[in-house]
Amino acid sequence: MTETTPAAPPKSPAVAAKQPHSFTHHGVTIDDPYHWLRDPGYPEVTDPAILGHLQAENAWFEARMKPCEPLIETLVSEMRGRIKEADKSVPQRDGDWLYWIEYEEGAEYKKWWRRPVSGGSDELILDEVALAEGLEYFRLGAISVSNNGRMLAWSVDDSGSERFTVRIKVIASGEVLPDVIPETDSSLIWAAGDTALVYSHLNAQWRTDNARLHWLGKPVSEDIELFHEDDEGFRVSAGLSANDEWLVISSGDHETSEIHLIPAAAPLTPPLLVRARQVGVEYDVDLHGETLFIHTNDTHENFRLATAPLSCPDAWTTLIEGSEDFYLTGFDLFRDFYVTEGRVRGLDRIEVRYYDDPARIEPIAFPEASYEASLGDNPEWAMQTLRVSYESMVSPASVYDYHIADRRLERLKTQEIPSGYNAARYATERLEIAARDGTLVPVSVVYRRDRTAGGPLYLYGYGAYGIAIGPGFSTARLSLLDRGMAFAIAHIRGGDDLGRAWYKAGKLESRTNTFNDFVDVAEGLIACGLTAAGRIAIAGGSAGGELIGAVINSNAELFGAAAAHVPFVDVLATMLDAELPLTPGEWPEWGNPIEDKAAFDLIRSYSPYDQVKPQAYPPLLVTAGLNDPRVTYWEPAKWVAKLRELKTDNNELMFKTNMGAGHGGKSGRFEGLRETAEEFAFILWQLGVSG
Repeated sequence: MTETTPAAPPKSPAVAAKQPHSFTHHGVTIDDPYHWLRDPGYPEVTDPAILGHLQAENAWFEARMKPCEPLIETLVSEMRGRIKEADKSVPQRDGDWLYWIEYEEGAEYKKWWRRPVSGGSDELILDEVALAEGLEYFRLGAISVSNNGRMLAWSVDDSGSERFTVRIKVIASGEVLPDVIPETDSSLIWAAGDTALVYSHLNAQWRTDNARLHWLGKPVSEDIELFHEDDEGFRVSAGLSANDEWLVISSGDHETSEIHLIPAAAPLTPPLLVRARQVGVEYDVDLHGETLFIHTNDTHENFRLATAPLSCPDAWTTLIEGSEDFYLTGFDLFRDFYVTEGRVRGLDRIEVRYYDDPARIEPIAFPEASYEASLGDNPEWAMQTLRVSYESMVSPASVYDYHIADRRLERLKTQEIPSGYNAARYATERLEIAARDGTLVPVSVVYRRDRTAGGPLYLYGYGAYGIAIGPGFSTARLSLLDRGMAFAIAHIRGGDDLGRAWYKAGKLESRTNTFNDFVDVAEGLIACGLTAAGRIAIAGGSAGGELIGAVINSNAELFGAAAAHVPFVDVLATMLDAELPLTPGEWPEWGNPIEDKAAFDLIRSYSPYDQVKPQAYPPLLVTAGLNDPRVTYWEPAKWVAKLRELKTDNNELMFKTNMGAGHGGKSGRFEGLRETAEEFAFILWQLGVSG
């Protein structure tokens, strides 16, 4: 037997070849010499030249990060030491059973348990550890217990491609049924007296344009399509009403929705349309008896709550008016009361309300001035207590029961940090920094109280899809705070942190507000003495990676390091390609450059890949997932190649592709810690912060 000699570490970064390629739209021809990095056989990536280039980039990453290995190991050890390895969730009742999840010491994945409410032995219903054995990647998708409690359906993605395979088993015996449903990406809903499952099938473009019914014991080829969506930009999902009586089939894109209802007991009944789609109008529904509750933005961008009789589902009558002050993000119905969730001035608000007394509103009070709070798992119709989740930037996550009758919060569990945590050492602030157009942008900041003023700072941003980034807690973040760094979240336009108008002010023709806000927040943090130019590390992922790419093109001198994870940086080419999985559904968010020259010009003006130019860039760490269907691997690969060609500095540029994962990186409770540690080590190294 001969030993394989390890390959010598590379002495220079990978340089991608340039191959002629161009495309023309609206009379504009764009050269794209790195187009070849897109494998024409995608989602299969087999081209040896492409794989060789990605592997060469990975080798360069490993070589350059080698001196940081002791720091990476230290950071991993710190982060792992803050995780309670043998841990379990607070049990929650659902019918005749109490359900919970549990992690065993050292386990990457969890186990799902239950026991009878009436007493009896604990019962293991799903073992993720066993399912993940031998797999490089494992992700549990949906999990659903039948209404009679006898069967379990679950789905698994074992590559990161977000294509899930469904299996079903008898819980008591452990017998796995022969039914196998491939290519899904959806919830799993039991119907027809637990004789069938409702799910959504992924087509070749990763789009769910359907809701299907699978009869247990029958071939998948005989599954029945209950609903089909013809608009290629819309996605279909299926849910269940709070009273378990109705299938709720939702279809929509980023700005328009339409819902049909089907009796869960008789799923072959023709769907009942609630209201026909109207461009720009979003709504979701639930039922209480014969009354529909509708959450919609039809009369106010911050949404109202309306009701309608089931017999006339499009006759909507306002129950809660839309408000400039209260952004109504959702609602949950229960037998004796209902709950609204929303935000007031960006702060989470949960209110208990009553069917028979519209004027009776009981907000749940929380102890801190800035926090994240939301309803937890509340599966029963006749709830008398509400499970609530709570955390802040200095307070670890807590689980509460809110007792409705006496309006009392009971703490059931607080996240344990085995290595120790003293909240008194840390301080948090919520600042408002003026953007260049005068708009005040909220910023959440946390730091150690003994931190030196003007020191290094980590600035995070996202700013897209109306997704708010809340001021939550992170144990991993402590590794930066304890080394003297501050951590800030810029609540920039494009998210809906301050309401729907905040989201609209960062999309389509207003997209550049997002990038400007982030830059202006960075400059504001410098002006108020929290940090200094060149001492700011910035990070974002996916659409947040687009943000990072845009601001290092425009204001590179501000930043001392940048991390862009699975970054959406080849925006123009992606939005011009209607065959890609997400593109048609993304046009309401970014614009359609195929049909609209103004959208073409605007996207081109900020698309990070298209705007790379000869200049100095900050040290940059970029990541990708080979199996990522959301931001395809070639976007960051092309971007890095172009940066290597044009940038005029000698700063680090490293690119790492997970060859067996997708959009979320490595799976597993601890596996992902190393990726976080690599990013933190890179940032500490580049900012000159002692490890």
